[in-house]
Amino acid sequence: MLYEDDFEFEEQPANIRDRNVPGRGGDRGGPRRGGGRGEGRRSYGEGRRHVAFDAGKPQPLPEDAKPAHDLLKELLERMGVQAVEIAYVPRSEGEYFEISGPDLAALIGRHGSTLEAVNLIFNNIINAGSRTNRRYYTIDAEGYRAKRADDLKELALETLERVVSGKKPVKLEPMLPSERKIVHLAIADDARVRTESEGVEPERRVVIFPV
Repeated sequence: MLYEDDFEFEEQPANIRDRNVPGRGGDRGGPRRGGGRGEGRRSYGEGRRHVAFDAGKPQPLPEDAKPAHDLLKELLERMGVQAVEIAYVPRSEGEYFEISGPDLAALIGRHGSTLEAVNLIFNNIINAGSRTNRRYYTIDAEGYRAKRADDLKELALETLERVVSGKKPVKLEPMLPSERKIVHLAIADDARVRTESEGVEPERRVVIFPV
């Protein structure tokens, strides 16, 4: 069962926000350097399963996303973030505003903490007073959050194979609501498993069960 809060952006507790993505690969917490979104596609699986991850490509800004785009531009200007470009990038897990510019380290912050905070404030403003048709965007810089999303997808697929082969459920580490959503959606179409969220914040986590 997918819980409603797994599809909402919520305030991210610091002790969860600052954790690295669990799984293999060591410290993946820093911004991606050198190639950014242009690094292209990555694949997961050797023989058994092949899934391609795509960072997404900028698309023309939809008319109904222009107010959000203008709000983000104003917010960045008020923060003193200058000389940036904002691209609209649709991805499988949602709509992204990708920020590019000469120096975005301060905007990203330690383990993406500043970027997370800006994203929270931004979406709260966008959806203020709205009980239906709420719309959420992911604000990204230097491909930081897109890379994190791909790491979570890869983790979900690796864990899926462990669950299927071991025939027993596996609990993942506590994650942010937006991160749990990515894990749920990454394996939602695989009939061999089902996912649930359990626990309470800040220790809420995804559990993957065999079917």
